Amino acid sequence: MNGGGIAQPAIGLVGFGRWGRHIFRDLRALGATVHVAVPGDASRQAAAEAGAASVQANLSALPEVDGYMVATPTATHAQVIAALLARNRPIFVEKPLTNDVDAARHLVEQAADRLFVMDKWRYHPGIRALAQQARSGALGEILAVRTLRLGWDNPHRDVDAVWILLPHDLSIVLEILGALPAAQAAFSTVPGRPGSDLIAVLHDGPGSAQVTIEVSSHHPTSRRAVVVVGTKGVAQLPDSYDDRILTAAGVPGEMTSKPTDIAVGGEMPLLLELEAFVAHLRGGPPPRSSAREGLMIVERIHALRRLAGLP
Repeated sequence: MNGGGIAQPAIGLVGFGRWGRHIFRDLRALGATVHVAVPGDASRQAAAEAGAASVQANLSALPEVDGYMVATPTATHAQVIAALLARNRPIFVEKPLTNDVDAARHLVEQAADRLFVMDKWRYHPGIRALAQQARSGALGEILAVRTLRLGWDNPHRDVDAVWILLPHDLSIVLEILGALPAAQAAFSTVPGRPGSDLIAVLHDGPGSAQVTIEVSSHHPTSRRAVVVVGTKGVAQLPDSYDDRILTAAGVPGEMTSKPTDIAVGGEMPLLLELEAFVAHLRGGPPPRSSAREGLMIVERIHALRRLAGLP
């Protein structure tokens, strides 16, 4: 998009909350000049003290820059993106694209070529390694993908835990399989706590890989795991901070080898996805995920919530 390249991109960051501060830190480490827009007095002061090139109370006051990042509450994503579209610059928005399927479709119609979603798990070295195992044929035909994302509470008060947790796992499935199967079944397991947990099943019919996802905000200890099962073997990322994956030949009940470690490295996914966006502003390829892929994830969440009877 910027054929000549930009040595030190200028980026407008909308939002400077718990996650926005991490984004700011890594953008600065990558050599970007960062202008911040955030309404709260304390957040503006924090941004100024952190070294922001300028700090504004409203995004309309942001200067013209090379690209924008949106790190505001999920429920505000569509509104913030819409306000930035007229600037005709690349936009990288925190996942999910929105929590409104109609708004997501409208945004894709308007700016599919310059709007991207920050699905950081697609950059995780372990997930990339699982995808390589699945796509190379090393595991044979993929039979199933199973993910767990269990933890305690939901610090986001604008949307429920399903909107916060499920996008991660759907993006993982997309990275591993190269596609996102159709929603087939979903249910919530905790009566009286709608949106706090979900077990979901996705597949495209007989012969296709079955995906099972469990997310929950009712587990005092955190658990993140991904397992890929094929006709020739199994591969697993046991935990989010592991710097290796495990593989074993065979299928459950017919294992032909002991699990083997494959080192994948410990690079942080947030830094890797921000590096991809900065490289794009310098003239490189677009980052994962495209707006259309972001829409597909929103559509799957919408379908799974309806199957589970969630609002």
